[in-house]
Amino acid sequence: MSASANPQVSQEAMVEFLLRMGDSTLILGHRVSEWCGHSPVLEEDIALANTALDLIGQTQMWLGLAGEIEGKGRDADKLAFLRDAVDFRNALITERPNGDFGMTLMRQFLFDAYHFQLLGKLEGSSDARVAEIAAKAKKEVAYHLERSADLVIRLGDGTDESRKRMQAALDELWGYTGELFIPDAVDEAIAAAGIAPNPADLRAPWLAEMSAVLQDATLKIPASTYAHKGGKKGVHSEYLGHLLAQMQFLQRAYPGCTW
Repeated sequence: MSASANPQVSQEAMVEFLLRMGDSTLILGHRVSEWCGHSPVLEEDIALANTALDLIGQTQMWLGLAGEIEGKGRDADKLAFLRDAVDFRNALITERPNGDFGMTLMRQFLFDAYHFQLLGKLEGSSDARVAEIAAKAKKEVAYHLERSADLVIRLGDGTDESRKRMQAALDELWGYTGELFIPDAVDEAIAAAGIAPNPADLRAPWLAEMSAVLQDATLKIPASTYAHKGGKKGVHSEYLGHLLAQMQFLQRAYPGCTW
């Protein structure tokens, strides 16, 4: 059954869910791309560029489906480049600044572990198109998670300086993970229709991944194990507006431009 024909969920809820998926990968993909040409070593420059490309490719599928179901003539490009910050639905952690390399890696690991769990559940979605996108994306995210977890361990269990920076990154970012697991009315409607899992159900396996990797990295999970700095969904920090100003400049300056 297609998403648009699913009698158990409204068109608005389905589009909102797809925007959350696509906006998170779009914003994180753009953030990661900011390292291109600036990474500490060439290997990481290439790896981060490839990660960004994977995330933007996933964005194309999620936002493309959102535009199709919305039926207002907005394709993935229009949804990405012609919306204002208030209309974006990305998880707050994805728009956090890159900071140093440790901060970027920790942000990636925290999101990758969640993203992998989510996509695994979405492979069994009652909507065939969602399941198809998830199956493709999960193969890429499995690599993202393997890489980010390995680097978190290597740097956390590395020198005193690297461990200090990784712990600082974990302490800073941990509070932004709570948003990922707090369901709202849209999440509950989508879960009831079998399209996606209830976000709260992803918390336990995510925490298990956190505990295993962070123990190997000799890093300590912050005392508050379920903090939430994100506020309600759809509310962003001051960083998103600056990021969109860069990302959307060409399309805004030259509307409808083609190459």
